[in-house]
Amino acid sequence: MAQVPDKLYYKIGEVAGITRVKPHVLRYWESEFKIINPRKSQTKHRIYSKKDLHLILEIKRLLHKEKFTLEGAKKKIKEIQSEIARQMKLSFDEEKYAVALNHVKKELASISKMLSE
Repeated sequence: MAQVPDKLYYKIGEVAGITRVKPHVLRYWESEFKIINPRKSQTKHRIYSKKDLHLILEIKRLLHKEKFTLEGAKKKIKEIQSEIARQMKLSFDEEKYAVALNHVKKELASISKMLSE
């Protein structure tokens, strides 16, 4: 697996270097895989997030190592996203969330009181 520097955003040249995928291929994958959605800087340069970078690495793995077709890779990525969304929905417990939120509010109130003394 490629070594991914810990940054918020990456330029297309950096992504190309990390993933070893040429910039024109990255632009093509953007058009095919709508989930890769780099922002544009004020100078109209592509700015990729860490999420975009990991998606590109996964697409490359599917296409080059697993030998998926473009359509097969698109389908697999959608399946992965659906599974992640399903797991997130299952792990979300509204009651636990409310209890945790109340605990945070009490802690913040306590900190605020200590600071004002």
